[in-house]
This record gives sequence, C-alpha cells and structure tokens, in this order.
Amino acid sequence: MKKLRLVLLTLFFLFSLSGAKAQTKKIDVSKSLITWTGKKITGEHEGIIKFKEGELVFKANKIIGGSFIADMTTLNNTDQTGSSKAKLEGHLKSDDFFGINNFKTAILTFKNITPKGNNIYTVIATLTIKGISNPIIFDLNTKGNSATAILNVDRTKYDIKYGSGSYFDDLGDKTIYDLFELKVNLVF
Repeated sequence: MKKLRLVLLTLFFLFSLSGAKAQTKKIDVSKSLITWTGKKITGEHEGIIKFKEGELVFKANKIIGGSFIADMTTLNNTDQTGSSKAKLEGHLKSDDFFGINNFKTAILTFKNITPKGNNIYTVIATLTIKGISNPIIFDLNTKGNSATAILNVDRTKYDIKYGSGSYFDDLGDKTIYDLFELKVNLVF
C-alpha cells in the first residue's frame, strides 16, 4: 500500500510538472492597436500606431511572458485633418521626435509579471524607442482573447527632448509635456 501511494504521488508530481506547458498566442495585428496621446500647455493630440508583431505567453492560463514590436512608420494623428495633420505627422516622424528613418520600430519585452487577481497583472518590461531601452511598469488586464494596458512614457528618457520644459527655458505656451500616454488594445 505504501509503495502504491508513493508511485501515485510520484506520478501526480511528474504529471503536474509536465501538464502545464507554455502556450504562445500571437496577437492579431489587424485588430490590435496602440492609441497615443501627447499633451502640451495649450491642448493635446492623439493618434494611433499599429503593431508589426507581438505575442503573449501563457502557462496554466496565466501570463508568463510577452513581446511586441510597434511599427513606428504607421504613427499617425487622428484629431486633425489636412495640412495640420500632415505637418504634425511629419514632425513626429522626424528626428525631433521618433526619427523613423533610422528607428522604424519600438519594442516592448516583458521581464517580470506579477498576478494581482481578477486577470490583472503588474508587468515590468523593457521599452526600446530610438534604440534606447528603459524599464517601464504597467498593469495589464486580460479578458477572453484580449488584453488592455495604459503606459505612461517619459519621452526624454528616449532622447526626445523637443519642446520639453525640462530641457529648454522660455518655451511658454509652446511647452510639450514630457509624459505621453499609450493605450494598448491587444487581440489574440
């Protein structure tokens, strides 16, 4: 009886180790989207950026990893039209901001994930913009085959200093705030 119990416990232990394999779910880049908001003293602008690729890694229905590549060439402005829209998009894509001729992608890689309950995770990740990597912390909320997150990014950490009151004096109402917001919607 003791041998049978030992064999059953051993089998249960081995089964539990091998039963929970990691599963990678690729995002649907046609349905997943990043909405950005940049603010200045006199107002704000918003737009979208599309993903080039991305994935979440699950184990036992819990997120254990993820990585994403944003296609910075798709950066656009959604609150303006005509020449104002074209002018802002051109400036954001220039070296004053994201320098997309040299840096066509931005990359986010999960480093540490802590479940908070109710399908919410605190994620510590590395965000790379313009070839510069910095840690970032945010909450990721999952529901079914989708996930959402809001990231607040300090652009000056990525050498995007144009119009920053932290680096330039006497900008007055031309000051652009250092933080910009990314609302991420993932469908996988």
